Amino acid sequence: MDKKRLFQDRSYAKRIKNISKLSQISIDLKPRRCDSDVYINQKIDVTNLVNYIEEKKDKGIELTYFHAFVTAIGKLIYNRKKLNWFVSNRHVYEHNDIIISFVAKLDFNDKSEEVMILVPISPNDNIISISNKIREKIIKIRSGNNKDEGANKAIQVLGKLPNIVRVPIIGLFKWCDKKGFLPKSLIKDNLYYSSIIVSNLGSIKCGAVYHNINDFGACSSLATMGEIKDELCIIEGKKVIRKICDFGINIDERIADGYYFAKSIKLLESFLDNPKMLEDRIDEKIENVEIR
Repeated sequence: MDKKRLFQDRSYAKRIKNISKLSQISIDLKPRRCDSDVYINQKIDVTNLVNYIEEKKDKGIELTYFHAFVTAIGKLIYNRKKLNWFVSNRHVYEHNDIIISFVAKLDFNDKSEEVMILVPISPNDNIISISNKIREKIIKIRSGNNKDEGANKAIQVLGKLPNIVRVPIIGLFKWCDKKGFLPKSLIKDNLYYSSIIVSNLGSIKCGAVYHNINDFGACSSLATMGEIKDELCIIEGKKVIRKICDFGINIDERIADGYYFAKSIKLLESFLDNPKMLEDRIDEKIENVEIR
């Protein structure tokens, strides 16, 4: 790799050069990700998804709503490339891969440690393969096999240091992150270098929340899935009970415009309303979603 290329791309992302002049000025006015945080709340009808999960369970196929959520997000990013963009050091980049991350507790109690888990999404994945990937990652983490690898290991070491030592080291890491020089060992298993961070708050009977995105790393969005509840809805003039789930989404507004985000949410709704689509290759292109 030549020097010119070295300072354009990063080991985990490629530089996007042809952005609009308005986007560049927006980045200059708001250079920090945390200053460009947009909050989106969306209620999505997941009645068909609930029925789909139950049908699979009857056939002996164990899927969860979180598995469907992660698959739908992965499929969405393959169809909406800008959702895999991020801004760093006033430049726009696209992740080389699509990686969805979340935090898992090693045990279900207040004192249990939390560990970062990253799930790479391949073009030929679907809800079945992604479900298997997530289970394998969680089993491996909770068995203690790779809790002390990559960024998780760094956290264990740095967290024990006194302030006078730890704070300057973290400051150096933040500078390296901004310039794209952070060592690969600190990027591995680091959720701040994923395409999106997700959280299933419904599993703890909690509603969706807005969770700020971090200026550190290369992650432009964070989405939470709340508890699924029955709600009274009016459909074609008739009162019906539907399964509704709240989604809280935080996203860096500098990577795309409002229309792009609105169309992306519409596509996400379509995937969850037609869960059979999640069985197709995750990179299958969907062209017929319109905002009217």
